[in-house]
Amino acid sequence: MSARDLEARVAAAWADRGRLADPEVRAAVLEAVRGLDRGELRVADKVDGEWRVEAWLMRAVNLYFAVAGIEVHQYGPFEVRDKVPLKGDLEAAGVRVVPGAVVRHGAYVAPGAVIMPGFVNIGARVGRGSMVDTWATVGSCAQVGDNVHLAGGVGIGGVLEPPGARPNIVEDGCFIGSRCILVEGVLVEEEAVLGANVVITASTPIVDVTGREEVVHRGRVPARSVVIPGNRAKAFPAGTFQVPCALIVGKRSASTDRKTSLNQALREFEVQG
Repeated sequence: MSARDLEARVAAAWADRGRLADPEVRAAVLEAVRGLDRGELRVADKVDGEWRVEAWLMRAVNLYFAVAGIEVHQYGPFEVRDKVPLKGDLEAAGVRVVPGAVVRHGAYVAPGAVIMPGFVNIGARVGRGSMVDTWATVGSCAQVGDNVHLAGGVGIGGVLEPPGARPNIVEDGCFIGSRCILVEGVLVEEEAVLGANVVITASTPIVDVTGREEVVHRGRVPARSVVIPGNRAKAFPAGTFQVPCALIVGKRSASTDRKTSLNQALREFEVQG
């Protein structure tokens, strides 16, 4: 079944859930999720420099929960009861999944990636050579590029609704420091460095303080930025209080050796990883 056929059947089921009783429609939903699992389909892709979201695949993930029954699975001494099984065929996929890690069916993990005891949810994508470190979470439909390091305890939120909303995206070569949180469709552009405890939502001010005047971004961390947590004063009826923001304190130097460039950025800007 072609992607266009899958999309048409998913659209029909989204418009009328009664269509899920049709075996061909149910099969299309399941096949769409299998396509995500194999990496043949993806929720979002960068085309001509802009991220394009495939809303129909978000719909397919949502519909999957309606067509998949709850089942009990045994994984060694562990028993789970869920609608989504764990990802299989890891050896063929060429990925390393450490004991305690959970990767759900419908998530794609590229060859050479390493998943420490963390969590990768349905619809997500983790690129080649990337590391999902201990207790890090890659939420539903989140897109993590190649050679990315998500340090311990990073939380990348899931975005399933409304279908077509931009998922959280971390582009190639980024370092996301310990306990960072990215939610509400944040885009971290290539080779950016986020220090420990940076929290970014769609409305968080991301303030570039490297020039004579501040430049404020929202929902997007520019490429190769070095970012630390910060606070800024905001007036409320009850008084002026400090509210969280993120501060761009420098730019990561261009280098073909990204690891060397990253280490230099951490030292030069005294960023805690």
